[in-house]
Amino acid sequence: MKFHEMTSPAIAAVDRASTLVMLPIAAVEQHGPHLPTGTDTIICEAVAAAVEARLPGSVLLLPVNWLGASAHHLRLGATMTAELSTYIATLCEMARAPLEDGFRRVMFLNGHGGNTDPLRVALRELQLEFPHTILSGASYWSIAEAVIAAGLEGEDKFVGHACEFETSMIQYLRPELVDEAARAHAGPWLPDVIEGLFVSRDMKQRTQAGCTGRPDLASAEKGAALFGPIVDRVCVAVRAMLDEPLPG
Repeated sequence: MKFHEMTSPAIAAVDRASTLVMLPIAAVEQHGPHLPTGTDTIICEAVAAAVEARLPGSVLLLPVNWLGASAHHLRLGATMTAELSTYIATLCEMARAPLEDGFRRVMFLNGHGGNTDPLRVALRELQLEFPHTILSGASYWSIAEAVIAAGLEGEDKFVGHACEFETSMIQYLRPELVDEAARAHAGPWLPDVIEGLFVSRDMKQRTQAGCTGRPDLASAEKGAALFGPIVDRVCVAVRAMLDEPLPG
């Protein structure tokens, strides 16, 4: 079920307790010299749509929210962002509408790393207002972490930024948007976790290339091989939230 393609009477007829409302959230920001600024939105939207197609009677999918918390990319340009307080409030408002309409299971599907912390804060705030609901959220890559790691060739076995993984996914989903001549090894980049400590660095401090890892190792074939298993794993997570007993 796609919220934006349904009439209000059709939405009114949807069972509130047994339906999961999925809110995809992403970003529009610089993705190095070779990927489009909408990379996170394109991938997240594709994964969410595929999940809804697999579970059309159980998932009510809202349109992807393309504005993210991307201030850490601003110094590299070509980036849209919301202030953290604004973004947290926006996530709360996005979820509050279906919750006030009686839906009792909400899941944010995230496609941008900068959204992770505000997402968790928003869920904490919402839970105080709606204690009789199941409120959840995660990045698709954290749900499918093992699948992604097994499918990558470079040293970085995780989702970075315009990296081997994201480049492979866009080569698969929207190959015409990849500047293949600009795709190259991203070179050294600084971590944001050292000895268990989070180190706050913006993207320009972490990488002069504006991207990370090994986009030179990416391929459409890798993207195709990864996409289905990622959707499989997100479907498993959705079913788990549908099976979770509602608070009394």
